[in-house]
Amino acid sequence: MHKDNTDQKIIEYLKENSRESFVDIGKKLKLSESAIRRRVKNLVGSGTIKKFTLEMGEENNTSAIVLVSVDSATDTSKVSLKLAKLKGVKTVYEITGQYDITTIISAPNIADINNSIDALRKITGVVDTNTVIILRKII
Repeated sequence: MHKDNTDQKIIEYLKENSRESFVDIGKKLKLSESAIRRRVKNLVGSGTIKKFTLEMGEENNTSAIVLVSVDSATDTSKVSLKLAKLKGVKTVYEITGQYDITTIISAPNIADINNSIDALRKITGVVDTNTVIILRKII
């Protein structure tokens, strides 16, 4: 699907606040609510927008970065997919350098972080991990 400048602006508004009403977006773009609704429906239908999601405040959660080394005989992408399914894992990145994968884990407390790390270490192909607890998020 071809996205024009208006579609791109709609996407930006929804990225900032996916709850923003079509009426409010329409006012900003000088379009009707029905025009915005139709455009969003087309963006969803074409796969440009995959889903609308909810981001929870993490003020009361503990987060950790876990660097993961994968056995050279194991397909890193398969390990990444398994990591992504673990409880508490928010993000998985395949990276270059000493480690092959990094994950961001978030949970209500250190005990739950430890449980996630224990499960992560049991995945076939994981040979080493290095975990750092995030003390404070700046931005």
